[in-house]
Amino acid sequence: NRPVVTYFLIVSCVLIFLIQLGSESYKTGQLFYSYGLIPSVLMGHDQLPLDLYVVPAYLTIFSSMFLHGGFMHLAGNMLYMWIFADNIEDNLGPKNFLIFYLFSGIGAAMAQVLMDTHSQIPMVGASGAIGGVLGAYLINHPNARVLVLIPFGFFSQLIKIRALYVLGFWFVLQFINSSMMSSDGGGVAYAAHIGGFISGMILILFFNRKKRKIT
Repeated sequence: NRPVVTYFLIVSCVLIFLIQLGSESYKTGQLFYSYGLIPSVLMGHDQLPLDLYVVPAYLTIFSSMFLHGGFMHLAGNMLYMWIFADNIEDNLGPKNFLIFYLFSGIGAAMAQVLMDTHSQIPMVGASGAIGGVLGAYLINHPNARVLVLIPFGFFSQLIKIRALYVLGFWFVLQFINSSMMSSDGGGVAYAAHIGGFISGMILILFFNRKKRKIT
């Protein structure tokens, strides 16, 4: 079936990014404080100044999923979405896939929040929710062949590798990068990646069983 929700999510993220680029608040960074997920604000430890307050803190869990910090951030996320999400949407159907995607994003967000509930650094990006898609793909399609670009010095080679190995390597890499990252400033929200991946693995078992009961 045509993955309409996957297309909708990709187009939404791209359009919102283009709108970001034309926003003065994006250039100053205020946009991320208004719509990004800030752990200390979500947990009630801090409050945003009135000039930055746009939506309730709990809604930033969702608004943050559609914001990106830059072009490469957006491009990387949309590439993973394009490769893996259509199969999961085909497994679940459009409505259930959208619910699954949002719940994966919630799981990813809370994993990042619980790492440091007093953090004042805004989190943005679809990476956590997409991590859930990757976790679901690992469960439903572990033997699917994924085309991977492998660099060999000055040359590169396209090789088809089982999804089990590709996604397993990605997951381990998140742990390695997370342990090496300093907690003093901003950067990649590896805890959200890990939390989203694990959330997706758990959620897909529920959604698979729900679909079997319906059919």
